[in-house]
Amino acid sequence: MQLNRSVLSTVTFFISENFKELHQFLKSTSFSRAILVGIAVTLPVLIGIQLGYFEAGLALCFGAFWSSPSDISGSFRHKKIGILVSAILVVFISFIGGYLHYETWLSLPVLGILSFGIAFLSVYGFRASLISFSGLLALVLSFSHNSKELEIYQYALLVGVGGLWYLLLAKIRHLINPKAEAEEFLSETYLLTAEFIETRGKLVGPNEESKKLQAKLQNLQSELTKNHENLREILIRSRKTTGWSNDEDKRLLIFVLLVEMLETAIANPVNYNKMDALLVKHPELVQRFQKLIFEMAFQLRMIAKAENEPNKLPQNKALITCFTKLEKEISFFGIRNETNNYEDFLMLQNLFEYQEKQFEKLKKMKWLLGNPEIDSDEFISRDVTKQFLVTQDYDPMLLVRNLSFRSAIFRHSLRLAVTLMIGYTLGNVFHFQNPYWILLTIIVIMRPSYGLTKTRSKDRIIGTLIGGAIAVGMVFLIQNPYVYAILGIVSLVIAVSMVQKNYKASATFVTLSVVFIYAILQPDVLEVIKFRILDTIVGSVLSYVAILWLWPTWEFVGIKEYIEKSVKANKDFLLKISDYYQQKGKIPTAYNLARKEAFLETSNLNSAFQRMAQEPKSKQKEIDKVYELVVLNHTFLSSLASLSTYIQYHHTTEASEQFRIATEKIERNLEKVLQCLKENNCNCLIVSSEQESSFEEKLPSFNFLDSQHLTSENEVNKRNLQEAHLVGEQLQWLFSISGKMHKLAATVKLD
Repeated sequence: MQLNRSVLSTVTFFISENFKELHQFLKSTSFSRAILVGIAVTLPVLIGIQLGYFEAGLALCFGAFWSSPSDISGSFRHKKIGILVSAILVVFISFIGGYLHYETWLSLPVLGILSFGIAFLSVYGFRASLISFSGLLALVLSFSHNSKELEIYQYALLVGVGGLWYLLLAKIRHLINPKAEAEEFLSETYLLTAEFIETRGKLVGPNEESKKLQAKLQNLQSELTKNHENLREILIRSRKTTGWSNDEDKRLLIFVLLVEMLETAIANPVNYNKMDALLVKHPELVQRFQKLIFEMAFQLRMIAKAENEPNKLPQNKALITCFTKLEKEISFFGIRNETNNYEDFLMLQNLFEYQEKQFEKLKKMKWLLGNPEIDSDEFISRDVTKQFLVTQDYDPMLLVRNLSFRSAIFRHSLRLAVTLMIGYTLGNVFHFQNPYWILLTIIVIMRPSYGLTKTRSKDRIIGTLIGGAIAVGMVFLIQNPYVYAILGIVSLVIAVSMVQKNYKASATFVTLSVVFIYAILQPDVLEVIKFRILDTIVGSVLSYVAILWLWPTWEFVGIKEYIEKSVKANKDFLLKISDYYQQKGKIPTAYNLARKEAFLETSNLNSAFQRMAQEPKSKQKEIDKVYELVVLNHTFLSSLASLSTYIQYHHTTEASEQFRIATEKIERNLEKVLQCLKENNCNCLIVSSEQESSFEEKLPSFNFLDSQHLTSENEVNKRNLQEAHLVGEQLQWLFSISGKMHKLAATVKLD
């Protein structure tokens, strides 16, 4: 009986969790965009069939579909420009492509030149790469479609009108729910921040899986940084275009709190080893801290679940209870160790105060979500926010500067063009049923990086095989063309909605959609499935071979630049922290900009290392040293976050001369790291660990107060001691890390 209840409970939980996931998916902007694509491509064809203008409807359908890739996350203004540019490009390509129905030998060079030129537009950033993807789709499909009723110019113009038709639908969707994207990204950021805080909580005290948890933290930090960039784009640009809005400004304030929560979560009052050594002796404190941290993570998840309904927001009672109990424990610990291990008490007190700052941010977040009336002077000025936007360089000379094998985009464009020419030749020589399917597979799969191309090749083949197997069974069971049409549209919508989240599943539904559409037009569906699978395998194999042998771009060549940028960003952040600590006053915008860059560049470095780890072993040069540099750089940022968090939220004393000298020495270490990375031969003295001078010898000593003479009335002295302890510990840790980075940078050879 007990077993049956346990099984029933497990099944119920499984169904409940999957239902929640399905519900979230159906509410997502990815799904609503996929519905939009489905309407945009289906309606013109249906109307065209009814009115006897099938060719015209098909042209509108193509135009809408080719313009849709630019409809990605970001401000609507950028989406609109992307869709319009895509529409113009596909008109131009469709017009030229209409005249490409020549012999293979004559079409090949034109295909190569055009595909290279279109792909090369990707030098202008991610959205430009999606515009170029639209152009490549139009180019490839122009080889397969030869209109019998329309002139070439008519077909090209109707394709452009199809792009405008999609833009109209996108505008209507935006007007219906302009907040949808911002709300979805905010909800995802709540959940990611909660997971980050929870993982950080697991690292309080010694942990057997600490390396695994640290790696997870780095990946979560990268995801959060990308989410933060998307939210900046959406919130700040929509604020610029729509004018002053109370709701939008509140969202921006909440976003700022989430950014600060990430910084505070990364912070650690001392190096991990010292904290671990302390907490291993006091497991009861570990449990108290973890319970507190896990409760904050839980409350963030509840905020995401509340979906802007104030009555569903979690109460503060549970957190207040956790804080009260922990504060008593730490106070009791301090009384017991007042004359002995007072430094341990200071570590615990600083860690406790970091959690208090997190709680204050959480409370303010919930207050803002409760829709209070706020004066406009509490909001962030537009002059400040616009400085956080990254503007893309659209200088035409950028194309010229990238006409070199040093450019990854140049190599990718050339590789893609040659692979398309090979695929087109094979398709025609061996008389494939639909040679353009090979070209489509190459366009969709091939990416500048090896890891992503390899993964996509594998997922595309597996997805196509699964889709083909399902399609065979369904075609035998169903013989109704109307059912085929419905299944084809539904499969297309699911495929588009899942392309970013699960490419294998997306490939499965793309295959189903293609098969069902062809089942309406051709009686021999099994032949279609056979060639679909064959074309996909050929295209995938060609893509994989090309990324290996045709001007490959290996990550070890560029990883040094990512390390340099991250070290430089951390150095700039250190200087801004030092300036603020010495000058006090209001936190300048330059300070927050430096923090943003430090987090962003650390995230970029982590992503670059992940790509390097996916490459063949023979191409993973110096990977152990690179990994150590990545970890040290991440640890350095963590220590900077600790220092930054403390000086932002505490009244600090006047900066001492020792502080200034110490930061200068750390800065010089980082300069040496950058010098070693830039020079092939770093002629610097590397001494063994036995010969290294201690921190006290390298840096001026800090005058800590004598803890033995402190009493409970000496609150000012205690606060000064707490400050001196944390600042001194962080400078020691930063100096140690920068020294290790210098040693590594001097020995790593990545050229």
